[in-house]
Amino acid sequence: MAYPKGLLTNRSIVKKNNYALISAEGRVNNIVPGFEGCEMTILASPKLGAGFVDYIIKMNPDGKNEKGFGGNGVETFVYCIEGNVTASADDESFKLTAGGYLYCPPDKKMYLKNTEKEPCRLFLYKKRYEKLDDMKTWVVTGNVNEMEYRIYEDMKNVLIKDLLPTDLAFDMNMHILSFEPGACHPFIETHYQEHGAYVLTGQGVYNLDNEWIPVEKEDYMFMSAYSLQAAYGVGREPFAYIYSKDCNRDPEI
Repeated sequence: MAYPKGLLTNRSIVKKNNYALISAEGRVNNIVPGFEGCEMTILASPKLGAGFVDYIIKMNPDGKNEKGFGGNGVETFVYCIEGNVTASADDESFKLTAGGYLYCPPDKKMYLKNTEKEPCRLFLYKKRYEKLDDMKTWVVTGNVNEMEYRIYEDMKNVLIKDLLPTDLAFDMNMHILSFEPGACHPFIETHYQEHGAYVLTGQGVYNLDNEWIPVEKEDYMFMSAYSLQAAYGVGREPFAYIYSKDCNRDPEI
């Protein structure tokens, strides 16, 4: 850090219980018990109005979480943005390269360790699991670079990847949505589900509660339930982001 060269500015917008845009330049590192050798920011949380917690992490060489993350009714998900990380679901370990991910069910803890000489960058998620009858989720791992896109809503220039099964046991899913330049959602959405979204590539203009806002790579967005939302892809490369969505449950009354 150094003295600023001009006026302090920040593109972030925070409207609690509605939506938020959190840009990279304003993020502050947090100390989170269990994480060692990590620079991590808490992005979305119940304090913002979310029913989940999202983090962005730079895990330095020898960085780790050996205490365990999640479990005891909390499901977790990690996505490797850059570099390599060893991710474990209790005693089952997986080597994740860029694009790799791991989902741990609520009865298993996640462990993370960077054994490489370079830092890795991770997108991390947790949520308290909502049970349905006697169904149970299971460990899921994969790499998005080995998965095929499918066409989104019959639009050939908007593509999606589903990272988790559509099985009713799962109360959430993770997706990657990609817009070619000039592509957009088919309509402005208004729905019960909430999202946390991290931009992986490109630039877009995002409708957040009917405000059109420029967004770009490394931006984070939170969209609360019923907050209006849609996007246009702009720029010279696909506008793509990874996002969470709660699903498969009937609202409680």
